Formats: sequence, C-alpha cells, structure tokens
Amino acid sequence: MESVTRVCVLRSGGQYTPAHVQWLARQAPGLVCLADVDVPGVPTVPLAHNWPGWWAKLELFRPDIAGDLLYLDLDTVVLGDLAPLIDATGGRTTMLSDFYWPEHPASGLMYIAERDKARVWDAWRRDPHAHMRRRGWRGTLGDQGFLGRVLGKGVQRWQYIAPGRVVSYKAHCQQGLPAGADVVCFHGNPRPWAATADWIPPLC
Repeated sequence: MESVTRVCVLRSGGQYTPAHVQWLARQAPGLVCLADVDVPGVPTVPLAHNWPGWWAKLELFRPDIAGDLLYLDLDTVVLGDLAPLIDATGGRTTMLSDFYWPEHPASGLMYIAERDKARVWDAWRRDPHAHMRRRGWRGTLGDQGFLGRVLGKGVQRWQYIAPGRVVSYKAHCQQGLPAGADVVCFHGNPRPWAATADWIPPLC
C-alpha cells in the first residue's frame, strides 16, 4: 500500500500558512496539499469550494481525487516511517479516537479508503450548509462529528491497530516522548512550533 498519497489541507486566512505545509512536507516526503494558495516546493491540488476552516477537509472525499489517502493535520509531528502505519490499516478507513473521549472518532490523522469516499461525499453534498450549522457537544461537532455519523463510531481506529504508535502531545508527552511513537498529534494549544522539545522540528 505504499502508493497511498499523503495529503494535508490548507485553507488560507486562518492560523496556518504555506510555511506550515512546508514544515510538514519535510517530515512526510511526497506530501500533497489541497490548498487555495500556492505552496512553494509542495505539489498542490486546488480547493474547489469555499468551505471554511476544518470543513475544507471534506474535499478529500471529492470524486476527482482518486486512490487511498493518508491525511495529516498541519500540526502533526512525524517521527517515524509512515509505511507501517499505512500497512496496519489493511486498506480500511481509519481515524483517531478522541484522546479524551475515545468513544468518538477524531480526524487529525486519517487513512481514507477509496471505497468509502462516495458515501461520505454524497452525504455531505446533500446539504453541506446544514452540516456546518449543526449544533451538539464534544465528539459530535465539526468535520469529525460528521464523519463519525456517516462512517459510524465503529470505524477502525489507530489506537487499536497501532497501539502506542500515534500519541497526543498533551495526553502522552508531558513526561517525555513515549517509546515507539511514530506520530504525535497536537490538538489545540500549544502548536508544535510553540512547544519546546528537541524532537519537534523547527518551523524554519
């Protein structure tokens, strides 16, 4: 499954810039970015819709973006080879478990199988604005809440197929980097470039 495309998404106008994409691309060779701006040195695919913030991630499920994808949030630190994580999925769509409410899926690191794209895209395109307006509580909001409803809470999770390989900076790294961690997810503050640890690559 080494042909899987590694992808990220950049919607300009927020806290992330092309420099953050370049930072992630240095850690994940071959990275492609869905973006509404140019990212020097990184191949880009233009965003086709004006969905704000995290909602731009739903464009990963567009029918014109072919093949299986490994999606990484821009505030992800990659420490090891991503190929074993890809192989561990068995080609099945895989999401994080929320690090504090593990019954809910989270979307910071996702393996997106081609065979699941159409049903996600069809559900989203029926009324994207209604999905974006939806109110709820932790675990039911945002793009990951939508994906959890469409794919089901039982969608395969990294924490079960690769235990200890994908960790949270806030939940698991306060006493140092856990042995065996290949990916560290930063959710909320601090972002990687604001944290102090010698295993975090500098932004510039």
